Amino acid sequence: MKVLHTSDWHLGQQFYEHSRFHEHQAFFLWLIDTLANEKIDLLLVAGDIYHTATPAASAENQLYQFVKDVKKRCPELQIVLIAGNHDSANRILAAQPLLAQFDTHVVGRFEAQQPENVVIKINHQNTYAHIVAMPFLRASDVSTLSNTEDGVSYAHGVAQAYELSTQSALTNKAKTTPLIIMGHLHAKGGDISSDSERNLVIGGEEAITAKVFSEHADYVALGHLHKAQKVAKSDAIRYSGTPMPMSFSERDYTHQVNVIEFNTEQNQQITTTVKPLYISRTADVIVLPKGECVPLPELCKQIKDLDIAKNIAPAYLRVKLKSSDTDTTFREQIEQALDGKNVRFCGIERVREHKQTHSDNTVFEDLNQVEMLNPLSLLEQAFANDKDMAGEAVPDELKGLLNEVISELTEQEQL
Repeated sequence: MKVLHTSDWHLGQQFYEHSRFHEHQAFFLWLIDTLANEKIDLLLVAGDIYHTATPAASAENQLYQFVKDVKKRCPELQIVLIAGNHDSANRILAAQPLLAQFDTHVVGRFEAQQPENVVIKINHQNTYAHIVAMPFLRASDVSTLSNTEDGVSYAHGVAQAYELSTQSALTNKAKTTPLIIMGHLHAKGGDISSDSERNLVIGGEEAITAKVFSEHADYVALGHLHKAQKVAKSDAIRYSGTPMPMSFSERDYTHQVNVIEFNTEQNQQITTTVKPLYISRTADVIVLPKGECVPLPELCKQIKDLDIAKNIAPAYLRVKLKSSDTDTTFREQIEQALDGKNVRFCGIERVREHKQTHSDNTVFEDLNQVEMLNPLSLLEQAFANDKDMAGEAVPDELKGLLNEVISELTEQEQL
């Protein structure tokens, strides 16, 4: 049996107010060809189908059209979708009856009293698999499973959720049937991009240990981290990453899907092989200058020298400039350098230097970056920069209150 693992499509994303619709459409055309050419039996999409909990109608239509098109090309294909932290569980589940007609299984939320509801047992033609299709877990989803001797632990609740659902998945599972576990979370040790993945701070615990995934799993398909990578040095526990850069910090990422093949040996043991397939970019993502900031005339020269005429789609371009170079004409000079360039301009990062008495580190005055920072880190920075609190640690009580607010906001966002 062959499986393709992908995640974090973020349909409907506006990249600095520029639509990604055509890039997503190009990815879907590539994906359909790949599914057909590789003779894939099962497609796994590990969360963040949409970029927001309230996607535009065009984004929802794009998903449904993809399912229709891929089933026309690959009639026997089975599809499993789970909700991520960007998705609304209710919105994902609303389409469940419709998508079921296209052999598409949708899981939007986990209920502790019915862990079997996230288990999908596929027995179709030559496709056999038991799948723990675990969506993003909110604090409220695992509240009854989170109690420990030391108090409430979100990580403990997550571990219990996986254990209960895995037990259900193992029930009546033949030895030759693969067990696949899906999840949308931040596994410990995973590399996170600096400005596009939301820190999942719940109960003060951002990352979940890979030990929550059963040793019986033949493959673990994860979503949330945008960089394709292994977890705990295991070939069989992986993030597929995004199909395209979702921020400028991801401009150097290699984007891929994972093709997994299960084979049964004579002793009925299942062997798992994983093959990455790399995705070509429809549009480049460029930051100038590539290194340290340069004087305005040099920056304008780099913009003029940019060779992007051969690109199929306009590149996304963002520039960095020292605050000291932002005189009354800097915008006009940059606009003149951009004249005739096939780019989608994404603004200017004004960079200032800390005073020598504080630090030599460069600070970015970019609200888009600030928005994606860990709220707890922001609180700690506020304490460090306040003259009356400098040197003091953030009280645990205040950290607890902040985490409670974040948990409530996260839950509201999923409704």
